[in-house]
Amino acid sequence: MTPPGGFPDTEYRARLDRAQAMMAQAGLAALLLTTEADIRYFTGFLTRFWESPTRPWFLVVPASGSPVAVIPAIGAALMAQTWVKDIRSWRAPDYDDDGVSLLAEALTERAGAHGVVGVPMGLESHLRMPLSDWHRLQARAGGLAFRDDAGILRRLRAVKSEAEIARIRAICGIAGRAFARVPEIAGAGVPLDRVFRRFQMLGLEEGADWVPYLAGGAGTGGYADVISPAGPRPLAPGDVLMLDTGMVRDGYFCDFDRNFSVGPPDAATAAAHDRLIDAVDAAAEIARPGASAADLFHAMDQLLTGGQGSAAGRLGHGLGMQLTEGLSLIPADHTRLEAGMVLTLEPGLELAPGRIMVHEENIVIRDTGADFLSPRAGRGIPVLEG
Repeated sequence: MTPPGGFPDTEYRARLDRAQAMMAQAGLAALLLTTEADIRYFTGFLTRFWESPTRPWFLVVPASGSPVAVIPAIGAALMAQTWVKDIRSWRAPDYDDDGVSLLAEALTERAGAHGVVGVPMGLESHLRMPLSDWHRLQARAGGLAFRDDAGILRRLRAVKSEAEIARIRAICGIAGRAFARVPEIAGAGVPLDRVFRRFQMLGLEEGADWVPYLAGGAGTGGYADVISPAGPRPLAPGDVLMLDTGMVRDGYFCDFDRNFSVGPPDAATAAAHDRLIDAVDAAAEIARPGASAADLFHAMDQLLTGGQGSAAGRLGHGLGMQLTEGLSLIPADHTRLEAGMVLTLEPGLELAPGRIMVHEENIVIRDTGADFLSPRAGRGIPVLEG
C-alpha cells in the first residue's frame, strides 16, 4: 500500500540500498533519524502532525535489512500504510519513558551491542527529542557508540530521483499559475496583507496542498527586506511588490518569487529587474555537473556587485522536501554539482539604502545543463494596475 503522497516501494528500497552502501564505507551499524524530512525520506510517512512538538518520532536504518519505526501509537496506522513493516509504538506522551526503552532495544537489536550508530549532526540538522531523553538513551544503550552520520543523509537527499524532480516541477507549475493570477488580487489601493492572504488562496485553488511559506515586501522603488510579515499599508503607484512562496504538493516544495511594478516602472526599477534576470541567466549558463556552488555564486555576484559580495550572504540553495536544504550558493561552498540536484538561483540587488530587489528561480542540474522547474521569468517587470 502506498500512503498519501508516497512513492512506490521501489523508490524507498533504492534509497535504502544507497544508504547501506554508504554506511558500509563509513563503518556504521545503523542510522538513528529523528526529523520529519529524514524519516519521510526512507518511509514516505507524510503528515502535518509534526507541527506538534510534544511527541518524538524515531527511525532506525540498519546496515542490512529493513528500517524499524519507533513511533507514538497515534501514528501507527499511517506508518502501516508505508512499506515499513517493523513498527514499534507506545502510548505517547509518556513522562516516564517516552519511547526511550523501545528505541534502545531496537538500536541494540539492529546495530549489535557494541555497534556504531550514525546521527545527522552537520549543518541544518537537529536532534528532535528532549536532551534528557537523549542522555537516557545513551545510558540505556551503553554499549553503542553514537557519532556523526558522515554526511550520509545530506549526500543522499542532495541528488533527487526523477520521481522527486517530477513532484518539484509540479508544485513549481502550481505556484507559477498562482503568480500569473496576481493581477486579479493586487494593484494600487490593495493592502499588502490582503494580497498575502489572497495569494495563498490562489495557491490552494491551483492545487497546492498547503502554503507554509510566503514572504515578500512592497515599497517605492524596492522593498526593505524579504522576510517581514505583511502589514496593512495599501499598494501605491511606483511600488515594487515582491511575493516569495514555498508551496507544497505531495511533500515537496517550490521556492521562487516574482516582482511586480504597481503602475509603469521607472527606469531604475526596470533596469534592476532586468539585471536580476541576467544574473540568473549567467548562473544557469554554467550550472552543470562539475561546476561548484561557489562558481554559481560568483557568476551572479559579478553582474550584481562587481564581485564585492551580497549583504544577503547567499544567492541560492538546495531545495526538495524542505524549503531550503543542502548546499548554499556562497563563496565558501565548493560542493560539486551533480545531475539530479535541485537548486534555487536567488540574486539580489541594493537599489538604494533600505531598498532592495530579489529574484528567484528553481532549476535541476542535468548532464546538459540547467533545466528550469519554475516557469522561467524574462526581462521586463510585470506591471499591475496603478
